[in-house]
Amino acid sequence: MSIERIIKAAVDRGASDIHIKAGDNVRARIDGRLVALTKQALTNDQTRAIAQRLLEHEEERQRIDALRDHDCSWAQPGVGRFRVNIMRQRGAFSIVMRVIPENVPTVESLRLPAVIERIAHAERGMVLVTGVTGSGKSSTMAAMVNTINAHYEKHIVTLENPIEFLHGDIRASITQREIGIDTDTFRMGLRAALRQDPDVIMIGEMRDTETIDTAMKAAETGHLLVSTLHTPDAQSTIMRVVAMFPPEEQSVVRIRLAESLHAVISQRLLPRANGTGRIVACEVMIVTPTIRDLIIENRIGEIRDYIADGNVQYGMQTFDQHLTDLVNSGEISFETALGAATRPADFELNFRTLSRGRPAAKQVQSDGLQQEAWAARAPATAPGAARPVTEPHPLGTGPTMPPLATSPQGITAVTSPSPLGNPKDSVFGSGFENLFGS
Repeated sequence: MSIERIIKAAVDRGASDIHIKAGDNVRARIDGRLVALTKQALTNDQTRAIAQRLLEHEEERQRIDALRDHDCSWAQPGVGRFRVNIMRQRGAFSIVMRVIPENVPTVESLRLPAVIERIAHAERGMVLVTGVTGSGKSSTMAAMVNTINAHYEKHIVTLENPIEFLHGDIRASITQREIGIDTDTFRMGLRAALRQDPDVIMIGEMRDTETIDTAMKAAETGHLLVSTLHTPDAQSTIMRVVAMFPPEEQSVVRIRLAESLHAVISQRLLPRANGTGRIVACEVMIVTPTIRDLIIENRIGEIRDYIADGNVQYGMQTFDQHLTDLVNSGEISFETALGAATRPADFELNFRTLSRGRPAAKQVQSDGLQQEAWAARAPATAPGAARPVTEPHPLGTGPTMPPLATSPQGITAVTSPSPLGNPKDSVFGSGFENLFGS
C-alpha cells in the first residue's frame, strides 16, 4: 500500500500532524492525541525512501544522507498540502508532516474573537501571535492576511519556512517568499522586504535579536508587521522580546517596543467537551496608552490586570476570561479550562462567582495581604437581584448583577471517544510489502 494512501487516510480522519519514524508504526495526531494508523513498524530503508519522496528538489534527494534537519513543503493532488520536517533520530530518519488546509481560513471559520479582525485592519504597528507549537498560530496569521486581502489594495509580503497557505490576490497583491528557496534567511528576507514597497509584512517566526530589531524598525516606519513567538501569554511575550537584547539596551528596547507594538494574540488549542475536535482559547492585548506606560516603566507584571479591565472598552481578554466564556457556552469542560488557566485558583473562584471571566474583585496589595477593594463596599444582594441604580456596577455590566454560573461541581468530566473507533483496530492491516506500490 502506498504511503500516499496512508497519509490520505489520516487527513480524512481530521489529523493535524502525521508522524513517520523508523522502528515505529505511522501515527497521526487526531483531536490532540497520537493514534496509530498501521500495525507494522517501518524499517530504516522504508523511512528513508519516504523522506526522499517528500523532498521537492532533485538536488536535495541526491544529498539525502547528508540531511540532519530539513524543512520543506509537499503537495499531492487528492491528498493535500503539508509542511514537512525531516530529521535524524538515533541515526535513522524521522518525519513529521503538518497538514495544511486547502482553503485559507477566516476569523469566523476559526471562531476567533471578533477583536482579532479589528486588529487586522490596523494601518501600522507590530502584531505578535504567540503560543506553543501546534496552537494554530499560522492559521490565525493566515486569517488576518485574508482579512487584509479582502478589504484593502495593499502589497503584502510574507516570509515563511515553508510556505503554508497559498493566498490568491483579491484586492491586495500578495508576494509569498520561502526561506531557503526565494531568500536565504528570515533576517535577509525582512531587510529586503523593506525595499519592496510593502504595506504589510508577515514573518513566519522571529528567531533572533536582529530579526526582532528589524521588525520593530519596520513597524516604526509605518508598516503593519505580523509575526509569531513561542511564548504563552502577553506578559511573557513582552519580557521575552526585551530579554533577547543585552541588559544595557533593554531600557531603550522597552521604549521602542512600547511605541511599535500594537497587539499580542496568545492562544491555546483545547479539546471540546463533546470529544470531537479542538477549539482555540485566546488572550488578546491591545497596547493602550496605559499599557504603553507600563512597558516603558518596566511594570510588566501589572499588564494582565489591565487586559482584564479592558474587556468591555477595547475588546481585550485574558485567557481566564475566555476560558470562562467557553465553559459557560458548553464548548469545553470545567476541568479542561481549570487545567489551562493562567491562575487556576483565581479562575475557579471567579467561575463560581460570575458567569463571565471578569475579576470578582480588584485585588490590591497591602502589607502582603490581598484585600477586596470594592467588594466590601457593595451591598449584599441575592444572586441575580438588581443592584442599586445610584451606583453603577464596577464591572461595567449595567445595574444588574451577572447571572451566577452553574457550579463546577455539577459538571462531569467528558471522556473523548476514540476517533478511530476500537483502539485495537488500525486503519490498515499489517505488512508493508506494497508500501510503495501503485
